[in-house]
Amino acid sequence: MVSSKATTPAAYLASLPPERRTVIDSVRALIIKRLPKGYVESMNWGMLAYEIPLSRFPNTYNAQPLLYLALAAQKNNFALYMTCGSGQTVLMTRLEAAYKAAGQKFDMGKSCLRFKSLDELPLDVIGDIIASTSVDERIAVETARLGAAPTRVKKTSVTANTATKSAAKEVVKKAVKKVAKKTVKHTAADTQAVSKKVATKVAEKVAPKSTTKR
Repeated sequence: MVSSKATTPAAYLASLPPERRTVIDSVRALIIKRLPKGYVESMNWGMLAYEIPLSRFPNTYNAQPLLYLALAAQKNNFALYMTCGSGQTVLMTRLEAAYKAAGQKFDMGKSCLRFKSLDELPLDVIGDIIASTSVDERIAVETARLGAAPTRVKKTSVTANTATKSAAKEVVKKAVKKVAKKTVKHTAADTQAVSKKVATKVAEKVAPKSTTKR
């Protein structure tokens, strides 16, 4: 994948050869026309990106603005990344059917639609896909996805803390027995005092530092 080093949309467009710039300009104009309110255009990942700003939704998995669309001129084709198409079964079926009706190859991966000319694109369907998901809906989908992710770090930390506590208890028991054997005469009060003293020292030594990582 060709990744541009341009830092603004204007600089990216200026870097393209005229014939390729024409295609990108046309698709970009469609995106801007149909894009729901709240998404912003930027240069990210070496492409024209249409995202939710971190000021609106900061809790992303990669600390990057939440991507909605991206558009790029690649070495051998153009690419339109439509994360907005995820879950839009009816619209994606319409898109595939439009390609089939036009006798065009439907070249699409998980979310990336590849094309070589503007004539290949069923712009009306693509426009509907672009307009399909509001910022609030996109955030809701992402929040649900992140909420369903396994919390391995937390589980590991709980397990580690539980194991450490169990180990500490065993150490205390053994230490108390050892001290008790060396004491010829001891009362219940003596044993309790020893237990507290040993428990305090052991707890200081084995108290785990915070291991939870984010």
